[in-house]
Amino acid sequence: MGVYCISIVDKNAFRRQIIVILTCLVLIIIGASCNKEKRRRKAILADESVYSSQNFTDLLIDSLTIKSFFQTFTATDSIKSEINEFYSRRNYQFAWLNKQGLTLSATNFYSQLQSYSRDFADNSLNNNQLDSLFMAAQTEEKLFILQKKQVKQLELLLTSTFFKYAQKNFSGTTKDPIDLEWFIPRKKKNYQTLLDSLVSLTKGEKVQEPVNQYYILLKAKLRAYRELQKKGGLPTIITDKKLLVLGDSNTCLLNAKKHLVLTGDLKLNDNTIFFTDSLAKAVQRFQRRMGLVENGKINQATIIEFNKPIDFRIKQIMVNMERLRWIPVEMENDYLLVNIPEFRLHIFQNSKQVWQMNVVVGKAAKKTSIFRGDLSKIVLNPYWGVPTSIVRDEILPKLKRNPSYLARNNMEVLSGNSVVNPANINWNAYSGNVPFSFRQKPGNHNSLGKIKFLFPNNFSIYLHDTPSKGLFNESRRAFSHGCIRISEPKKLALYLLRKDTSWNDEKLEEILKTDNETVIKVNPTVAVYIAYFTAWVDNTGQLNFRNDIYNLDEKLSKEIFGELQNP
Repeated sequence: MGVYCISIVDKNAFRRQIIVILTCLVLIIIGASCNKEKRRRKAILADESVYSSQNFTDLLIDSLTIKSFFQTFTATDSIKSEINEFYSRRNYQFAWLNKQGLTLSATNFYSQLQSYSRDFADNSLNNNQLDSLFMAAQTEEKLFILQKKQVKQLELLLTSTFFKYAQKNFSGTTKDPIDLEWFIPRKKKNYQTLLDSLVSLTKGEKVQEPVNQYYILLKAKLRAYRELQKKGGLPTIITDKKLLVLGDSNTCLLNAKKHLVLTGDLKLNDNTIFFTDSLAKAVQRFQRRMGLVENGKINQATIIEFNKPIDFRIKQIMVNMERLRWIPVEMENDYLLVNIPEFRLHIFQNSKQVWQMNVVVGKAAKKTSIFRGDLSKIVLNPYWGVPTSIVRDEILPKLKRNPSYLARNNMEVLSGNSVVNPANINWNAYSGNVPFSFRQKPGNHNSLGKIKFLFPNNFSIYLHDTPSKGLFNESRRAFSHGCIRISEPKKLALYLLRKDTSWNDEKLEEILKTDNETVIKVNPTVAVYIAYFTAWVDNTGQLNFRNDIYNLDEKLSKEIFGELQNP
């Protein structure tokens, strides 16, 4: 009996020890889990410099409320995901309101919404419920903050509207840019970081928007043109004269002067019908901004640009702002940029334009593609590998009529890598593509001139010299088969090699005097952007317009203005 009692006691003691051990283990696990959760919570904060303790509000929301909100608020899956991620990182604390009412960030953002609606005449982000709740929160702060359901609704409406606004204002159309003939890669923008910065403001600081500086400059011009639109637009020129020059007098000059004062090209309006020297200079400034011949004369081309309606100009600005949403926020320090409708190559060093030159681009039937590349080679005295389409459509018909065509144009025929005698080929046997390749040998009459610049791409496009120098004097320079002819190839070559001590003007010139093909590597490579802008603000702050030579504005207009209620 006693032995039995001792055995029971031992067993009970053993059980108590097991319970104690298990309890300790549970506490250890719970403690570890808590520490892990603390670390996890700390890790999900985007930026402690933004999310300090004083930045957080004292109101909370939960995931069930967010889920319930989506049952009544229409949003894409991507926006729903953004909202959930945002509140998860904030540990479900409010962003726009606290116990005192609306934060400064909320009023700032609501003001941005109103500006966006006015600037772009876009009512798609308007929300009557948001407007009503926001007005109540502004006018009856103490009463409104006690109404928990309305407070949560306003909080979520502001956040969801922010992500819709950010997507529209900073990313633009959701259509694949490739369908719009734009092949410069678009980088995904981080709107979480933008919202983090916005809701952490306490003194009205300005948040840096995720857009290129050229977008910001063009946006200011859009606002100015909206004001001109409200005041009746820009005066037009109505005259039967085909040419007005310095010294002429005509009543249409009254409107010409009014127009130029409104656009900033003419400083002082003398309100006379006389073509004065100050008017001639103002017309030159206007012509420069339009890409016309700067002769200071009001000719037919100038009148056409004068008479384009303000609504047309506003749409032109908005179309190009859409394109500017697609380019990188921060460009490389050094890069080249060809603007196709401008027929210009711009050279940037340390993020500033250092010089520019005229270029010839592809004609409408042979468009120059829009893309980004890395310039890696300069070729002196290049061969010109003739594209298959040119062989088929142009060279073969000429070769059939005159077999000496190739010799007269310094061309040769290759089968694989071997040069063959064209006289041994029956060219009449071919009606389309031929099983040979053609190239033009180096020389002064080579179609590529004496220098070409290679940046590997899928479009077989490069920059090159040309023997046809006269085309650079034309105001509209769309003559090529797609590649880009540049007016100052030697200057560009020396600029790209400026840090390479093994190259100088004398050495370059010595090789160019020969017909020997020479390849020079460019290291490091230089970014090249082939872009398409028909409206932009230049480095002097002037608003420029150009004609839509490839009808790409028209194509993009259908996409963006189809989404706006009142373009």
